[in-house]
Amino acid sequence: MIKNLMRGLVPLALVLSPLAAPAPAASAGVQLFPDAVAELTEATEDSQGYAESAFAHWDKGLDTTDDCDTRAEVLLAEAVEAPATGAACALTGGRWTSYYDGQSVTDPALLRVDHLVPLAEAWASGASGWTPARRALFANDQGASATLVAVTARRPKAKGGQDPAEWVPDGNAAYCRYVGEWVGTKLRWGLTVDKDEMEALKLFADGPCEETVVQRSTAPR
Repeated sequence: MIKNLMRGLVPLALVLSPLAAPAPAASAGVQLFPDAVAELTEATEDSQGYAESAFAHWDKGLDTTDDCDTRAEVLLAEAVEAPATGAACALTGGRWTSYYDGQSVTDPALLRVDHLVPLAEAWASGASGWTPARRALFANDQGASATLVAVTARRPKAKGGQDPAEWVPDGNAAYCRYVGEWVGTKLRWGLTVDKDEMEALKLFADGPCEETVVQRSTAPR
């Protein structure tokens, strides 16, 4: 599976993006991808007992007075062209770019707000031991832009609960951004990685994504 991931990856010079550009020296909140990967904790994952209902979402969002839940607020924040907002935060119009596949979308109903680290993966890598309140914080996390992302609905369906040893966006610079945000999210929430996941991340770190920048942050308590 890891070999399949690396097939077709283009040279580093062709995949640089805002999160895969030459990085500044490491400082608070910023770290090169290989250094961030080195901080991950490897552990065996356990998915026993997982249910999506263990992660309450969507909540009332950051602004509890605007009638917009977390999903709608993420759509508003990520819009390339702002949609109109009607009663009960009904969104119409607007435009988004789904970075998983590069598609431009003008109908918010065709978008899914994806948990970059899937809820099932979070459960298996540490969230099973959290309180329900902390799992809700994770599921509705807007404190870091990478945790939730608006993308075309077909991509999260293909991704499912898989980690980067099994699935990354293909065919463009998106995979370096994706694995960088994956690592940043795992570190933000103190989640572990399994052996295959670590090996895949190290392959990216040693090759096409070695200059990717990871935004570091600490999750709320």
